[in-house]
Amino acid sequence: MNNSSWTRRRFMQIGTGAALAGAGAKLTLLEPTRLWGASPNVSSSDTVRFASIGTGVRGCELLKASLIVPGIECVAVCDLYDSRHLAAQESVKKNVLATRNYKEILDRKDVDAVIIAVTDHHHRRVFLDACAAGKDIYCEKPMSHTVEDGFAMIEAAQKANRMVQIGSQRVSSILYAKAKEIYDSGRLGDVTFIEAYWDRNSASGAWVYPIPPDASEQTIDWNAFLEDAPKRPFDPVRFFRWRCFSDYGEGLAGDLFVHLISGIHFITGTNTVAERAQSSGGLFRWKDGRDFPDLIDTFYDYPNFRLAVRCNLNNEGGEFIGFYGTKGTMIIKDSTLTYKPQDIRPQPESYSIYGWPEQMRNEYLEKWQADHPLPLSFTADEGVETYTVPTGYSDVSDHQANFFNAVRSRKKTVENEEFGNRAALGCHLANYAYFNKTIATWDGAARKITRG
Repeated sequence: MNNSSWTRRRFMQIGTGAALAGAGAKLTLLEPTRLWGASPNVSSSDTVRFASIGTGVRGCELLKASLIVPGIECVAVCDLYDSRHLAAQESVKKNVLATRNYKEILDRKDVDAVIIAVTDHHHRRVFLDACAAGKDIYCEKPMSHTVEDGFAMIEAAQKANRMVQIGSQRVSSILYAKAKEIYDSGRLGDVTFIEAYWDRNSASGAWVYPIPPDASEQTIDWNAFLEDAPKRPFDPVRFFRWRCFSDYGEGLAGDLFVHLISGIHFITGTNTVAERAQSSGGLFRWKDGRDFPDLIDTFYDYPNFRLAVRCNLNNEGGEFIGFYGTKGTMIIKDSTLTYKPQDIRPQPESYSIYGWPEQMRNEYLEKWQADHPLPLSFTADEGVETYTVPTGYSDVSDHQANFFNAVRSRKKTVENEEFGNRAALGCHLANYAYFNKTIATWDGAARKITRG
């Protein structure tokens, strides 16, 4: 039998099946949930009244997103910068109480819950005080500024029986719910490698925010901002670009890694911390006095898979998570999810046999064909599936709705304090490995990161 004619016929048949699968590929527009079961007609007695502690960029985003969540009402806001009081009131479209002192918020009897959207180094203090005041808590990511902070926050929340949601909103996204459905179905097979990145290429993406013209020691409570951080003269750059500095934030790991890790933990059902992390990167472009790199690439060892995460502030790559399984590949790219099955049908060897004599090669192919007859009607097992979200869809609102519904039901949120702490520990592992130029190992028994 002539080898070239056999392979041409054989692979034309296979190709026809693949073409049919491609023709059947579908794009599905996902339907938003009804905000996690919350009724649009919540009675006034069930209305959750909340306040936002921190009304900067993220705080105002959360306040705006809250406007479409049923059954909640913002009654107060707090920030250390006076002009943010007005920004917050504009975000909720009402003249609510505004203060610099968050303890005034916690003392109010009409506040059931608080949003904590302050700098990372303030999370623990405000969180613990909110627990002590009996308030439920939506806390922005990353949950903690240090390893010790996270466990103190867990203990406080559980001792006070508080409902907690950490703010990596992707875990409440309808797109990630679909990804979890596909992952849990087994259609990916064994997933041993996951990669993720979130790359940006702008001054804003690198946190080089403009300084407001009225920023001064008169309009900002600088001493309250520093709190337990090292004392230093007033510096508006540090106040408004705090993510650049280790005294107050966690850099790229705390800003973007945590979203990716949270999403991966949610989709895969992971309820553990990575065992080890190795980081590489550097400060190549944004050399403005910041502490953190503008490129960091971390490789994590989990018990059942390996994870590579990258954030780069020198190229616009968007948001990406790829799951690579023995039966299929699943890609989340920005607001689109694509599932593509791997072709795992038996195939004849098509490479090494060309080092065999022609007769031996043809005999092998003849026997292989006899042992693997094609069915009368042949199509690929599954086609490519693509899903996307409607224009204007907000997982931020869904994530808040999940939280406020938990406040009413007293059932744990999708991203509770334990979930949030595991994701934050991934950030701490990445930074520890980068700054110490070592492998960072998680010691769960001792609750600490060690070398090697």
